[in-house]
Amino acid sequence: MRIDQPFAHRSAPLSQPRTGEGGQPLVLIVDDDASMREALAELILSAGFQPVDFASTRELLEADILDSPGCLILDVRMPGASGLDLQQQLARSGKPKPIIFLTGHGDIPMTVQAMKAGAVDFLTKPVRDQTLLDAVIAGIAMDAARRAEAVVVKRNVDRLETLTPREREVLQQVARGRLNKQIAYDLGISEVTVKLHRSNVMRKMQAASIGDLIRAWETLPGEMRGVEAS
Repeated sequence: MRIDQPFAHRSAPLSQPRTGEGGQPLVLIVDDDASMREALAELILSAGFQPVDFASTRELLEADILDSPGCLILDVRMPGASGLDLQQQLARSGKPKPIIFLTGHGDIPMTVQAMKAGAVDFLTKPVRDQTLLDAVIAGIAMDAARRAEAVVVKRNVDRLETLTPREREVLQQVARGRLNKQIAYDLGISEVTVKLHRSNVMRKMQAASIGDLIRAWETLPGEMRGVEAS
């Protein structure tokens, strides 16, 4: 089964993320059609990325490979759990992964469901090689951005945990835009003490300015900022 023709010599732009050992992105292919998996793997390899293919979502989950950087090319209808089922499972687990749906059985409601749940794209077979490769590149870039954001969040959470309870209170008040004298009144402490705590917060959070401090605060999970889930 072909995807498009020809694809043997196509390649992704050199400026895009490449594949390789040690944490490089993988393109995980899940399709119950063996010839389609083979064709997709050849296309992904020709573009300089590393494919890993599976015949079902169950095989993928048993491989314990979803934490690897990269993206998914996922059929919708397969024996056992469907591609949409896997998308929902990953979302519930708090570990979403960029998904490109590629199916011969798509319809408008299915497309809407997948895209609302965060799919990179919803493509129908047969698909142009470059259309699929563009989606793969977008998916890998999306995954890289999510991972970079997660690093920033963890770094700021670790720094927050070095603050004393009073310093956290001052940080929360500063993030709300409160002035030192207002914070002093609210917390029942002197303005001099507020300034001392504020200085400690800036140092421990490694913020060069109030703007840096507020940006770091806004990266923290809502429960740590006292924000109720909507």
